[in-house]
Amino acid sequence: MPTLIDLFAGCGGMTSGFVRHGFTPVLAVEHDLHAAATYAANFGESHMHWGDVAEVTDIPQADVIIGGPPCQGFSNLGSKSVDDPRNQLWKQYLRFVQEARPQVFVIENVDRFRSSPEFALLLDEADGGMIADYTLTHAHLLAADYGVPQRRTRTIVIGSRVGAVEHPAPTHDRTTWRTVRDTIAALPDRPSTTELPAARTRFLGQEIPGVFKWLDLHFGRNPTPLSLRRYASIPPGGGRFDLPDELLPRCWREKPTGTTDVMGRLWWDRPSLTVRTEFFKPEKGRYLHPEHDRVITHLEAALLQEFPETFAWCGSKTNIAKQIGNAVPVGLASAIAGQVLDRLR
Repeated sequence: MPTLIDLFAGCGGMTSGFVRHGFTPVLAVEHDLHAAATYAANFGESHMHWGDVAEVTDIPQADVIIGGPPCQGFSNLGSKSVDDPRNQLWKQYLRFVQEARPQVFVIENVDRFRSSPEFALLLDEADGGMIADYTLTHAHLLAADYGVPQRRTRTIVIGSRVGAVEHPAPTHDRTTWRTVRDTIAALPDRPSTTELPAARTRFLGQEIPGVFKWLDLHFGRNPTPLSLRRYASIPPGGGRFDLPDELLPRCWREKPTGTTDVMGRLWWDRPSLTVRTEFFKPEKGRYLHPEHDRVITHLEAALLQEFPETFAWCGSKTNIAKQIGNAVPVGLASAIAGQVLDRLR
């Protein structure tokens, strides 16, 4: 079966989609210890390099390279600066392409990457530069169009030296999108705990919290009485503009316009919006449960990212939330993997 390198691998969301189609990982690189440990718990420790991608010198041959160089410099939530050092990490990605000589590579990034100066430089490298023998295709893909219960748009760039790889055709549309109800309705309504189990494990020579699975991640929080009153004021699909004046914090009272999704409640019969790294904070987005007066749990967020029930997690509550929010939705990665496999065959 085809071999795979995953750069900036995180907890392995993209690898998970490719492994569904039989790809065999031979190297993964991730600088965050807890994300690297989660990857190792699911796909094996022997090929995981925990550390700086720039320090990796022993690069094996592989059929496919995948990865999403950190995107904070491009994100609408980031600095939007072309000088942000995180915007230069795609050049390390291209170094691996030169060394490993894959037949296909896939770069995943935020939607606005395709309009960035760095993307223009990437196209230049395909026009007589480091990747001149690769044909590039690029598009914005919406995860919900591929069976993921989440409206999350990503830029996907596919480079191939075995013939152009077209992006996968959508398998779902607005009438068939998977919904929040499809994904989390069967879980216990009210989490029975607010903590992870007191488990410890050892990966990559370090002792860390874990390994946690399935209902271990279905824990709640301890909101204040004021927060609970706010949650109770939000109808399905509502948000901060539904709060009565006496429940508004000063900053929102003095800013009557702006983003509508903060303190937002999900709809049962729609996909969620983008699950970000701080989904456990309702003041950061539309993360209230569709029915109950609580924020979605880590397990619910992981399922909205389409991680399988059997997936194992390592790290603290905050570590795991970051891993979930930063991951490529598994169903989107799987759709791309199927298209790449068809080209390799």
